[in-house]
Amino acid sequence: MARSTYKDKQREICARYGSPVVYPDECLKIGVAFQTKGKLPIRGDRLQPEKGTAGWYIWAGDDFSADLDFYQPVHIAHLHEIWPELIPYLALAPGYHFVIDDQGYEDIWYEPYAPNP
Repeated sequence: MARSTYKDKQREICARYGSPVVYPDECLKIGVAFQTKGKLPIRGDRLQPEKGTAGWYIWAGDDFSADLDFYQPVHIAHLHEIWPELIPYLALAPGYHFVIDDQGYEDIWYEPYAPNP
């Protein structure tokens, strides 16, 4: 899928769920739990971008871990080859979450994170 087509899909998803369109710069990093790739459902949470990150944390399946090494940093530009089904969701604003599967299931909602004390 061409990158301009991804942006069209991103705008469509944001409009459908009432999210502002917040395109992340492709040079920014996101946290991806690559060890969960291939499991379902695929889950994503967007926190506030900071320190060179877009705020996204992605994992799949039901085996979430709070371990510091659960997520690996990856530049968004590399997702086109690594995990392209994530790209349409990455313009959702901070505070948005998604769950998708390979059968067309899609759940997107807004629930902001409280800042750490």
